[in-house]
Amino acid sequence: MLPENFILYSIQILLVVVMIAMIIVVIRSYLLHRQPIFKRFGLGMLIGFITDFGDTLGIGSFATTTAAFRMTHYIDDDRKLPGTLNAVHAIPVMFQALFFITAVKVELTTLLPMTTAAVIGAYVGTHVTKKWHAPTVQRVMAIALLIAVIIMIVRMITTPGSNNSMGVHGLHGWWLILGIVFNFGIGVLMTMGLGNYAPELIFFSLMGVNPAVAFPVMMLDAALIMPTTALNVIKMDRVSWRGFAGVAIGGVLGVIVAAKFFASMDVDLLNKLIVVVALWTIFGLLRDSMKKNV
Repeated sequence: MLPENFILYSIQILLVVVMIAMIIVVIRSYLLHRQPIFKRFGLGMLIGFITDFGDTLGIGSFATTTAAFRMTHYIDDDRKLPGTLNAVHAIPVMFQALFFITAVKVELTTLLPMTTAAVIGAYVGTHVTKKWHAPTVQRVMAIALLIAVIIMIVRMITTPGSNNSMGVHGLHGWWLILGIVFNFGIGVLMTMGLGNYAPELIFFSLMGVNPAVAFPVMMLDAALIMPTTALNVIKMDRVSWRGFAGVAIGGVLGVIVAAKFFASMDVDLLNKLIVVVALWTIFGLLRDSMKKNV
């Protein structure tokens, strides 16, 4: 068997390669198709910084980004919203994974199969949703946000898994099989706008794993789900390029700053604020989906 450290470093190299591939795709789209990736750059940087700062702390970025995009009319076509969320946060989340993949010990027999299942789910999900119309996307996004809000409220009230032993570093037997199936579903749902952090933290907590141990798994999942989804939706022209560079660059800065405060940051107030903003966004999505001639 290969040494564990060698495998972890190999994963880090894979993340760097995928990150470079994503950057090349973005540059190519700008040079060949003159996509407006630098439009509204300052606002994009602010959105990216705030959302990926919170993402690094385990809050997630999809709900906050959806709310920010809709409040600022950053995207003019909601059909492209799920794809854009995955594409624009792909590079910042890969930075997150590079920070955390070796920070906490997690068994590779849990990390690798669960991440693989999530990536396969993302590939399947992009093809399931490719012909959805705007009202369908808006309603699914509203449902995804509502699920995320419910999970966030449960986490705030019960703090699940906080008393779980730090000595448990993975899943085994039937629990691992359940985790693989669960992560396949998470991969599919991420292409529809549901972030993976909160659901995975709840899942690992119910399995008796401390949430701190779950961080490398959920971050690696996101770091490979997002570019998998992004590369597919870019081919399908389901990404809004306006301000893409600003959000991505701001997101990377948010990750770097948040990583410095990770251990000491109290995110309870942030969670409450996000719940309120997400509920308002849900209302807006449902309202717009009911309009005629959407």
